Amino acid sequence: MIKKHIPNCITCLNLASGVLGIIAAMKGCPAAAFALMIAASVFDFCDGLAARFLNAYSDMGKELDSLSDMVSFGVLPALLLSQCMQLGGVTGWVSYLPLVLAVFSGLRLAKFNVDTRQESDFLGLATPSSALLSAALACYVFLTPDSFLAGLCRSVWFLPLVAAVLSALLVSEIPMFGMKIKKGQKLLDTKRIVFLVLAAAAIVCTIVLHRHFSLAVLLVFSIYILENLLYRIFAR
Repeated sequence: MIKKHIPNCITCLNLASGVLGIIAAMKGCPAAAFALMIAASVFDFCDGLAARFLNAYSDMGKELDSLSDMVSFGVLPALLLSQCMQLGGVTGWVSYLPLVLAVFSGLRLAKFNVDTRQESDFLGLATPSSALLSAALACYVFLTPDSFLAGLCRSVWFLPLVAAVLSALLVSEIPMFGMKIKKGQKLLDTKRIVFLVLAAAAIVCTIVLHRHFSLAVLLVFSIYILENLLYRIFAR
């Protein structure tokens, strides 16, 4: 039946967006690459939605989804961080250090596929969250070269440190809440309410200050990570 192929077709759009994003990044167009990653994220969300709605799950679809995510949320964000360093004037082997993020994204995706504990929430940072934060950072720095963040990214240590921290979070065992609600689970709990309020405040501030929306994405995912880390610390 045709309907069983619909989720896989949507996943292929995720993959195509990631490939085009890599081309854009290599041509020195982080803003276009970021837009294509946003598109990949939408397709990544929709393929799972379509699979659930149509009850069209398959082993092939699961593998295709991971391969697509590796391109869109593994290779692309790592390349963007590396390109961001090079566009900022940092050259040589140091500028390739952020590519380690691609390796750890692959490890994260492989771990997620075999870990039955991560149905609604996550253990470790999900690859789309890491990717969108990285891409938003690269895009914002490219569009605002005189900003404080741009100054940090021109140093030889900041973006490699960002890549290292994200890599560690990807393969960590730190519990991180997801926005998918399991059957029988409360629609919103304290963690999600706090996150939504802070995320809304970040978006409003970005609009009021007339900044590019990539700053809002960067702030939202930074808030998400910090909130989960704080919950982890206080839970102990």
